[in-house]
Amino acid sequence: MRVAVAGCCHGELDKIYETLALAERRGPGPVDLLLCCGDFQAVRNEADLRCMAVPPKYRHMQTFYRYYSGEKKAPVLTLFIGGNHEASNHLQELPYGGWVAPNIYYLGLAGVVKYRGVRIGGISGIFKSHDYRKGHFECPPYSSSTIRSIYHVRNIEVYKLKQAKDKGQTARATKFLALDKCLPHRDFLQILEIEHDPSAPDYLEYDIEWLTILRATDDLINVTGRLWTMPENNGLHARWDYSATEEGMKGVLEKLNHDLKVPCNFSVTAACYDPSKPQTQMQLIHRINPQTTEFCAQLGITDINVRLQKSKEEHHVCGEYEEQDDVESNDSGEDRSEYNTDTSALSSINPDEIMLDEEEEDEDSIVSAHSGMNTPSVEPSDQASEFSASFSDVRILPGSMIVSSDDTVDSTVDREGKPGGTVESGNGEDLTKVPLKRLSDEHEPEQRKKIKRRNQAIYAAVDDDDDDDAA
Repeated sequence: MRVAVAGCCHGELDKIYETLALAERRGPGPVDLLLCCGDFQAVRNEADLRCMAVPPKYRHMQTFYRYYSGEKKAPVLTLFIGGNHEASNHLQELPYGGWVAPNIYYLGLAGVVKYRGVRIGGISGIFKSHDYRKGHFECPPYSSSTIRSIYHVRNIEVYKLKQAKDKGQTARATKFLALDKCLPHRDFLQILEIEHDPSAPDYLEYDIEWLTILRATDDLINVTGRLWTMPENNGLHARWDYSATEEGMKGVLEKLNHDLKVPCNFSVTAACYDPSKPQTQMQLIHRINPQTTEFCAQLGITDINVRLQKSKEEHHVCGEYEEQDDVESNDSGEDRSEYNTDTSALSSINPDEIMLDEEEEDEDSIVSAHSGMNTPSVEPSDQASEFSASFSDVRILPGSMIVSSDDTVDSTVDREGKPGGTVESGNGEDLTKVPLKRLSDEHEPEQRKKIKRRNQAIYAAVDDDDDDDAA
């Protein structure tokens, strides 16, 4: 089957589907499936715009709302994951995935589905070490902190995906390069030929193993901002293996009446944008989506948003950890002062944004763009070969996503090991501010090489007069 892969959509659905139509006219046949790899921007109205961590100049309604309202319908089945420029309040309604519009399906915080026998899995967001081991505690209306932490990947989602096995099938990696923005003369779309099962249904199906894992890990759900670690085989946990068993999968099949078809149960949950009647002061509401309610009830698992609302009523959980987040994020080099609580005047720089024209890769991003990859441009051409390419590399997720000690290297530690303390000499002088003496009589070179940010932890102890060079 023919699968189109797009990078950052930024709500430009009209342009993407128009490009697909062009590809179908030029290519050997119609496209069966469209995969969008983040920054989808499912913006329904003005309130959704305020939930995107982007500067005001980038807050554009674009064209998704037309598909949400039913004015238009996606001409091809579209699957997507979330990135760091999303209407987070909308996607939060569907933590386990669901339809954001007819024929447009969100994979959720993490998810696995099947289409024509092909398993498709994905995880939403970007990696930030200071939020990785927290629970999903954010909810609308977001603060200056949670408007960004909401899209940071959590260890629970990675842990769930690690439980999935290939079930004896041959694992295949699909190579593609589709990370550019949807702009003229940019390589933002590729079309690939993927092997599939001709006898498999041509509609979206749940993956039985993934559903079984969701049931097994339901007790691990955390809606607080406290740091925690997933169970592992270290003698401290009674259970650490949550992979699907044959018995567990049989139980899930019975709950679903042996029907794995994803129901087409999209429903409108928020007012849609009306160009003739703009509503700039539309209220932000933490909504419970009927799709999620139905899915959780059928599978017998927890609706994260329901638990969040109960926790909010009891402990005001959504704002409970804001101060903690500010401190931790500042330690990681992010400046919270650029973001107002009402998000109406966001800075022109989003520290989580992946800039494609930077010389260095964004070290905080899960996905890295490799150089030297030649990608075809989807422009009018008389040659059908324009929509195929040879690939020299493939993106690989890191083998593990462990919180590094480098993230806390700038924090001072007192004699008892508590962060934030100071060590004083007998005369009351703060030793943490005293430059370390050199262990050699050699003269310092007149010009020192600049140290990259990722290597600063190695050279943390430098003389005061070298601080500017090491920054």
